[in-house]
Amino acid sequence: MYELNLTLDLPFDAALEKVKKTLMDNHLGIVSDVDVQAIFKNKMDKCIPAYHIYGACNPKLADRVISAEPNAGTLLPCNFIMREEGDKTVVSFMNPVPVLGLSQSSEVHAVAAEAKRMIETVMAQLKSD
Repeated sequence: MYELNLTLDLPFDAALEKVKKTLMDNHLGIVSDVDVQAIFKNKMDKCIPAYHIYGACNPKLADRVISAEPNAGTLLPCNFIMREEGDKTVVSFMNPVPVLGLSQSSEVHAVAAEAKRMIETVMAQLKSD
């Protein structure tokens, strides 16, 4: 499976704050934000509910990947999306194991497993709050 997801019973902005805090509490930061909703509106005049693609990163894990295989940086950061679905918000994290599994490096594979555990911890905390 390429992704791990959950639905938060929160509107988008409140869910975003909760996700940001939970990521930071687990040593993951948001390093990029693609506002798909705004792009669709500006480029195609198409209105869709809130939809963002974020890049999450732990610099120490990223360093291990790049040090082991410099070109594997093309597989970073771990992307996740947040999208509005009615009065709830869907959060879907990229599963780093199949993505980083494209590398032949055992160190990159080890980082993938560690990153997946971190994401699973984040998801468990988001579900429990």
